[in-house]
Formats: sequence, structure tokens, C-alpha cells
Amino acid sequence: MVPGTVVLLCEPRTLGDAADELRAGGWDVLVPDVAETAPARFVARAALLVGAANPVEPLVLVGFGGAGPLLPALASAQRAAHRAVAGYVFVDARLPSPEGPHAPALPGDWPDAPCGYLLTRSAQGPGTEIARQCRLRGWVVRERDAGAALATALRGLIEEL
Repeated sequence: MVPGTVVLLCEPRTLGDAADELRAGGWDVLVPDVAETAPARFVARAALLVGAANPVEPLVLVGFGGAGPLLPALASAQRAAHRAVAGYVFVDARLPSPEGPHAPALPGDWPDAPCGYLLTRSAQGPGTEIARQCRLRGWVVRERDAGAALATALRGLIEEL
């Protein structure tokens, strides 16, 4: 798949040069600066920032770490604003779940687009079990080799969706 805009949800320092490298490859990339930590506020702020950026559709939502479980709620906000979401990528992230005190409720039709999981060498421990769960769901799962550029791994996974 070739996305319209890739929305990277993470702390900017997590990315290194990945956003710039994706842009240099011709992709539209948005990295909303969301300072909120409460899940509902995070989603609301991210939705506002994405809307204000006037992104090219379709969107691919990429959640790193703790942002992963919030992707369905952000996608719902984007669909409510009449923006298409074409895929989801989780990078060393927890998966959405209707369980737990901080998990948003999942829409009944989620996932409504292809999903992928990127496991980096730095997150092998618990991430390995999550990657196994993703494979069981039929999702695209890739491991980033040590030394490989994050942008290259993300681009490859998104193109496979």
C-alpha cells in the first residue's frame, strides 16, 4: 500500500531521523506533538492535530509503545471527520484491548483495515509474545534487524499492508 499520510504517534526522540527519511522518500509524514498522557486526552489532542494538518488520505496510523492501544480510538475520530484510515502499524507497542483500566473501548468493527507489527531488536522480551499474537491474527509482522534504519523497516511493512 502507498499511504496518503503516515501519522507517527510517539515521542519525537523515539524516531531519530525516521520521519525525515520517510519524507525524503516522497511520503507525507505527520508527527503530532501530543503532550497529553491520559488516554482520552491523548486521542482528542492527536485528532485535533491531525485534522489541523489537513492530511492526504488515506492515513496509516503508526503507534509506538503506549500509543498502540489508542489507534482504534484515533481512527474512529478520523472516520468521524470523514478521513479514510487504510492501515495500522504497531511498533514495539501493546495491542488494543477492551480490558484494563486504561484501554479504550474497541469499536465493534475493529480492525477495519490491515494491521502490521514491527518488533525491534531492543524490544525482544515481551514484544516477542505480542508479535506471536499478531501472527496468529494474520497480521504482517516484521523484525527490524540491529543497525537497520527505522524508516526502512516502517516503509517495508507499510508497503506490505
